Amino acid sequence: MTDITIRPARGTGDLNAVRRLCWDYRDILVQRTADFPLLLDYYYEMPVYQKLMDELPGRHVAPDGEIFVAETAGQIVACGMTHRIDAHTCEIKRVFVTPAARGRGVAQLLCKAAMDHARTFGYQRMVLDTMRSLPEAMALYEGMGFRSTAPYYDVPQELADNIVFYEHPL
Repeated sequence: MTDITIRPARGTGDLNAVRRLCWDYRDILVQRTADFPLLLDYYYEMPVYQKLMDELPGRHVAPDGEIFVAETAGQIVACGMTHRIDAHTCEIKRVFVTPAARGRGVAQLLCKAAMDHARTFGYQRMVLDTMRSLPEAMALYEGMGFRSTAPYYDVPQELADNIVFYEHPL
């Protein structure tokens, strides 16, 4: 893994690369939730997601959060971002690795960098949610020691069985 660099996203070029990765992430979710479009509509409705992408870095800036990228051979191949939930808790979002970079531990490196950063800024707990249609994400988080937790935001009852919540002490 020595050829993978994890670093904060800085500048327009990095943010544009993160936007592309986030759109690729959404495309996978479209495929994985085709049989349950309500899930995608609730979490990734096009106008809302477009606004989020347009406003990056938005709430993902220090000290409340950060956007991380993974780079290899001068190419950004993965991203992940954090933001503040409360004084003690931050959330990690949109961890995504390109297909070409998968299987090399990149997502785990991104998560570890995010956790280290969160500790530096005094957070005591990291939370996240993921969809049951992303078993590889569930395996990643469980393998890193994240544990199931109660939802940390209101979830519509009709979606509750499709979302998994995790937490990890920092």
